[in-house]
Amino acid sequence: MTTRDDYPAGVPCWVETLQPNPRAALDFYGPLFGWEFSDPGQMAGATGGEYFVAQIDGRDVAGVGQLPDLGGPPAAVWSTSISADDLDTAVERVTTAGGSLVLGPLDAPPAGRLAVIADPGGVPFAVWEAVERAGAQLVNQPCTWAMSSLHSVDPAGASAFYGAVFGWQSEPLGPDSPITLFRLPGYVGGTPGQPIPRDVVGLMTPIEQTPDAPAVPPHWNVNFQVDDADVVAAHATDLGGTVLMAPTDTPGFRSAVLLDPQGGAFSISQLVAAP
Repeated sequence: MTTRDDYPAGVPCWVETLQPNPRAALDFYGPLFGWEFSDPGQMAGATGGEYFVAQIDGRDVAGVGQLPDLGGPPAAVWSTSISADDLDTAVERVTTAGGSLVLGPLDAPPAGRLAVIADPGGVPFAVWEAVERAGAQLVNQPCTWAMSSLHSVDPAGASAFYGAVFGWQSEPLGPDSPITLFRLPGYVGGTPGQPIPRDVVGLMTPIEQTPDAPAVPPHWNVNFQVDDADVVAAHATDLGGTVLMAPTDTPGFRSAVLLDPQGGAFSISQLVAAP
């Protein structure tokens, strides 16, 4: 188990899902992960709507908010925020490195300030300057956020962008692995003895572009740790969700990709072997 009260600049710090009907999402994620929710606050700026903070043992683990009306069919999304000491400076680095500002900067009092960014591949994420809420207070335990991973059609371009903006260094997971580790020198996260270095702040997986492959849009995926991937996947279907990828064994983990009833995709992973 890891409790956190601060996140250095350049470290992913928060995950949230924006939903067409946030209160209906509570009826899915509450029973699925055993989350309790704070009283609704108001999201600042153009997004508007109610915002709930999911908690375990009184500690913040994720957010559930109102999806803004951007036109077209509404579908829920999961988003990852990356910490910054100075939001305006971070936004300048984003645009210099080839990314774009989608929304903001916005004040979200009293928690902090945020901006929604698109990297050069069009993948959205958020940058967060903390005031009262640094980020997730409980991670790396069952039913909490474990890691976010970038799925990109241009890994080399993504490595250059995130390196320029956040100081991340890219390194292959192994000699034959397509997965890239994003490492932030000097950062110590995770838990002792974990399978990957403790300065890893994210992962990147290339999206294969072939005529026979299903179209997977580039995105940041949010992964939650669970005790039993098969049980959680079955429970998700009972609650009205969908299993996009059935529980599958990978080195050290048993993982699945799920879809909530309003269209938000996320993944779960069960640690099945000691590091």
